[in-house]
Amino acid sequence: MARLLQAPPKFHPSEWDVANKMQCASTESQKSRSERVIAESRRLLDETEKTTQKTRSDVNKKIEQRREEIKFWKQELENKLEQIVHETEVLLTFKTRLEKSLESCKEPLVIAQKCLLNRQRRAGIDLVHDEVEQELVKEAEVLQGVIALLGRTLEQTNEQIRLNRSAKYNLEMDLKDKFTALMIDDYCASLTNNTPDIRYADNAVKIEGNFVSPEDWIDFSNINIEKADKQRNNSLALGALIDGILSQTRNDMRKQCEMVNVAFRNKVKEVKDAKHKLETLLAMVMDETASQEKNIAALKKAIADKEGPVKVAQTRLEARNHRPNVELCYDTVQYRLISEVQEITKNMQRLKSTLAQAEKVLKGLSRRQLSLEEEIQVKENTLYIDEVLCMQMRESVYINSF
Repeated sequence: MARLLQAPPKFHPSEWDVANKMQCASTESQKSRSERVIAESRRLLDETEKTTQKTRSDVNKKIEQRREEIKFWKQELENKLEQIVHETEVLLTFKTRLEKSLESCKEPLVIAQKCLLNRQRRAGIDLVHDEVEQELVKEAEVLQGVIALLGRTLEQTNEQIRLNRSAKYNLEMDLKDKFTALMIDDYCASLTNNTPDIRYADNAVKIEGNFVSPEDWIDFSNINIEKADKQRNNSLALGALIDGILSQTRNDMRKQCEMVNVAFRNKVKEVKDAKHKLETLLAMVMDETASQEKNIAALKKAIADKEGPVKVAQTRLEARNHRPNVELCYDTVQYRLISEVQEITKNMQRLKSTLAQAEKVLKGLSRRQLSLEEEIQVKENTLYIDEVLCMQMRESVYINSF
């Protein structure tokens, strides 16, 4: 109990002085350090504020520059997109023209082939490889060549449209990305320290592998623009080619169609002239036949008419041959009767010979009449085929401009 109530040790006055001095010195030292820290802090505050403001200004400037770059390339892409869309629409119009032109070639080709087939039904000597047939064959070849050319051009057009749409897709995707990037940078440009939704994002400073360099960024859009320009130029060249092909094929088909029509008209006129000449000859033969028939009738009548006189003369001779004895004299009567019989017999032979010749000539005229009638029928058949079947069918042929 006595120990618990023992007084604490006491210090010497000198120790008390030293302790006080040490407190003063320590306080002064701490104050100096504090003042230095405050001064350093103020300097640092000023420096960091200036650096932050400068960096913020630089970043804002870079964002604005970037936004202008994006706007520039976005405008370039939009221009190229507008151009490629326009050229694709032009090609689609050319495609429609090609399809219509290709379709319009089918009927003329069918008609040309039908004409050739119909003309195989010509008969006899009229089944000739004439100018009409030559021009029809040429027309069919021209039409088949045009169809093949238009078909190839249509395939080329479809392929160019596909390439244009591919270039258009690339431009649209690039534009979509540019629009998104511009929206993001516009948002970034609008941010300030007082913006409500700013926040910490620890992972934002990481540079991942899918970042591209500015050069690659420019090259990407450049490539898309160059591809679009290439396809646009190809489209322009193809459009000019198609226009030329449509014009040339139309002129070729019209020219050949007219050549065929002229050949048909000339042939029909030629056949009509030939038919008219044959009909004239037939009329002449029929007139000659009628004359010859009259001649034959006259010859037959003359021969019949000679039978009475020859019978009379022969009967007289037969009777006078029965004169008796010396009365059986070869007198002038006997001489003349014999001469009369010989004369009449000779004349009858001449008439019969002439009759035979006339009948032979009549048979020749009949054969000639039959041949002429058959030839006229051949010409009528040819005229029906060329003028009625072919030329009327060809009236529906019209080469349109597309």
